[in-house]
Amino acid sequence: MSSGRHLAKGSGTPDVPADGILRLYSMRFCPFAQRVHLVLDAKQIPYHSIYINLTEKPDWLFEKNPQGKVPALELVREPGPPVLTESLLICEYLDEQYPLRPLYPRDPLKKVQEKLLIERFGAVLGAFFKASDGGELEPFWSGLDIYEQELSRRGTLFFGGEQTGILDYMIWPWCERLELLKLQRGEDYNYDEQRFPHLTEWLKRMKRDAAVMAFYMEAEVQAEFLRTRSAGKPNYNLLVKDA
Repeated sequence: MSSGRHLAKGSGTPDVPADGILRLYSMRFCPFAQRVHLVLDAKQIPYHSIYINLTEKPDWLFEKNPQGKVPALELVREPGPPVLTESLLICEYLDEQYPLRPLYPRDPLKKVQEKLLIERFGAVLGAFFKASDGGELEPFWSGLDIYEQELSRRGTLFFGGEQTGILDYMIWPWCERLELLKLQRGEDYNYDEQRFPHLTEWLKRMKRDAAVMAFYMEAEVQAEFLRTRSAGKPNYNLLVKDA
């Protein structure tokens, strides 16, 4: 499991070697940042992780990224150097810039179709966040129906075929949090394996994927972070042993 102390306001610039390796500004509990970690790890691209306290952001972060957002990827070998934001844009850049182990389909039509399914997942995210906040569960399950049907139609182990692809990784962070949702909702949680037979097996396979395992977080840890955030004192350094 990846860990790392989150840098906050008043901290100096991170002590990172000037080795030309990509720098990812991240937050350990952010599912959008997790997308980028998954792609970097799946493609085995070297990178430095720099974790940010999003409640008290360090001043130097705004010099690199005026929006102060994560994920943000600093391309240290490029003039500037430029800093990319938005998880989907970063992941598409990485797949094009590092063509080994392609994640997007190379066929233009199939690539567009995959991007449409990723974009459509945005509505599922909204339903997930509402469900995790005590709202109705059915809108979230209805959103997952689309991906159950798609995986059934493809007849493959993963959305990417016989190995993981971009769609697998872009929706995984919220599928990983199904266990968190189960903790949050208790007896109300009504995930139906008969309704989602293909997704149920997909979930098991994804948990064995090397990139997923490298950044996987137990539901209890996620729940504890959310508890501290709800109390107004988010503990970003839960995974740091001496925190």
